[in-house]
Amino acid sequence: MSNCVVVQHLEPEGPYRISDALQRRDVEVDVCRVFAGDAVPDDLSGYDGVVVMGGPMSATSDDRFPSRRAEIALLADALERGVPALGVCLGAQLLAVAGGGTVYRGANGAEIGWAPVALSRDAADDPLFSGVPSSLTVLHWHGDTFDLPPGAVHLASSRHYRNQAFRCGSAAWGLQFHLEVDAGAVAAFTRAFGDEAERCGVPLGEIDGPAPGHLSALEGAGQIVLERFATLVCERAVKSGDRSCL
Repeated sequence: MSNCVVVQHLEPEGPYRISDALQRRDVEVDVCRVFAGDAVPDDLSGYDGVVVMGGPMSATSDDRFPSRRAEIALLADALERGVPALGVCLGAQLLAVAGGGTVYRGANGAEIGWAPVALSRDAADDPLFSGVPSSLTVLHWHGDTFDLPPGAVHLASSRHYRNQAFRCGSAAWGLQFHLEVDAGAVAAFTRAFGDEAERCGVPLGEIDGPAPGHLSALEGAGQIVLERFATLVCERAVKSGDRSCL
């Protein structure tokens, strides 16, 4: 059986639809809950994929983030080995660092709530995003942004920040936005981080209220992207000699 390690930084920021997509392909999901003291794997030997989730920590500082360097090393190992990797929000910023990019505080302030992203021309040929609608309304929740690693392919932008999605190397993707959320995730985010949203001038009603409609509209595109990632994890297992995904 193929397997994928998921690094989770906080209880509310779980893999949600990512885990669902992996399990539909019979991928074993090994969740590394660093907030509960789980150790980040030294490398990806024995794994067919890696996912790094979001969190309020900074990708540039070890302060309140003792696993930061180990996570960057794990993503660098994915890039070197060609293991399928997916970084979400903070995970995307860590992937940018692992690939040689730079993370910094966003000059346009925090980007929180539902807002569209526009896919780039290169998304039309991307293994995950090809055929996906050119504009998607997604959930944002970040204050930092990043410059792309050398050689990375730009895949999506928003009105506030250009770098919203990218591909690095042959099989690693960073998504600054939250394509993985479902109704439970939105509720968990607003419970855990609602004060931050309101401090930034975003009423919780503007997140919770339109969530059902946005989640429904996003379901098809999100399923395409995440199912394709799960397929890549399975294909990696096949290449390494595990035929159980076929």
